Amino acid sequence: MIILDNPYVSPLLEDVVVKKSYPVLNNEMVRSLSKFEMMNVLSDEAAVDLLKMEKNPQLYSNSENAINWISTCLKFSSLPQKIELFKNKAEFRRLLKSIYPDFYFFESGFENLSTLDTEKIRFPVVLKPCVGFLSMGVYIIRNAKEWIEVIKNLRDDIEKFRGQFPPEVVDASSFIVEELINGEEFAIDAYFDKDGKPVILNIFKHPFSGETDVSDRVYFTSGEIIKSNHERFEHLLLKIGDLAELRNFPLHMEVRVDAGKVMPIEINPMRFAGWCVTDLAYFAYGIDVYEYYFEQKSPDWEKILKDRGGEFYYFTIAEVPVSLDKSEIKDIDYNAFLKNISHPLEVRKIDYRRHPIFAIVFAKTDDYSEMSNILKKNMKDFIITG
Repeated sequence: MIILDNPYVSPLLEDVVVKKSYPVLNNEMVRSLSKFEMMNVLSDEAAVDLLKMEKNPQLYSNSENAINWISTCLKFSSLPQKIELFKNKAEFRRLLKSIYPDFYFFESGFENLSTLDTEKIRFPVVLKPCVGFLSMGVYIIRNAKEWIEVIKNLRDDIEKFRGQFPPEVVDASSFIVEELINGEEFAIDAYFDKDGKPVILNIFKHPFSGETDVSDRVYFTSGEIIKSNHERFEHLLLKIGDLAELRNFPLHMEVRVDAGKVMPIEINPMRFAGWCVTDLAYFAYGIDVYEYYFEQKSPDWEKILKDRGGEFYYFTIAEVPVSLDKSEIKDIDYNAFLKNISHPLEVRKIDYRRHPIFAIVFAKTDDYSEMSNILKKNMKDFIITG
């Protein structure tokens, strides 16, 4: 079964729900979709009855907003506890303690952050909400002076995104402070099948514009990225799956690789890459990740990558700067923004008044510098105010 919810439903996901007649929970978001009348919708009661039929039912959601429904309606199952293991970043670190016994982290209530003894903090560190989404409330802090500045401005920053997501998705009452993980960052969309075997559906690389950048502006994939990383990421997933006893479980994992060592950053449960980043698998490799999960299919990577060259397929998200007052926005210069993209494969314009972004683009390029250039762009340059 699928739960569709805010902030955004991908057209690819909407299409496969109709094409395959996958059961979908009847909620406000589903009723707002253009293809609602063609969908196999279920009431809350019917959905619960369906999910009770299997010990490890196949459930997928495009949004972490669905966590509240799962926690409320599926208390009879192990899903709420499994989700909490990953959604709460402190719980996640405790889960991985046996694999990474020396990893430095601690949890703190928001109100206690300003009174912590900075001499006892092992800088550099990353500060982030224990329950968070995208890069909201995430800060890289390299010394005590930076710590004081961040904590001083933290309350104002939190207020700017507090109302955009429910507390099950973003909750700033508790924070985790953990050692800064160095290396190249990757993201993996995968699921555990009915037998507990991990199936990798895509591997993305997540570049940044600089050392303090924590944005999600660009993710890209290539044949070389898949070939070089599939085995080691699958090995890590096997370990995590054994610890958490995962079956029929989709997830999005973020890791960093430094000198060959793989260190997980976080795992997002019950979904693949958010804001439809996961659709990049379709544009790059023809993989419909939703169908692969529900049909228990595994990519034949040798066949898929056989004739691949050095091209990159990437996703970019154009965010509205948090510092910008949306009431002052008159229009978006999409043409100017798209001049930075040589081969756009699909452009999705987003309602910037309802969401923190104004566009999503899937693209192809042979030139890495194209992505580097987009990373450094100031999105204010494409926003018309007045």
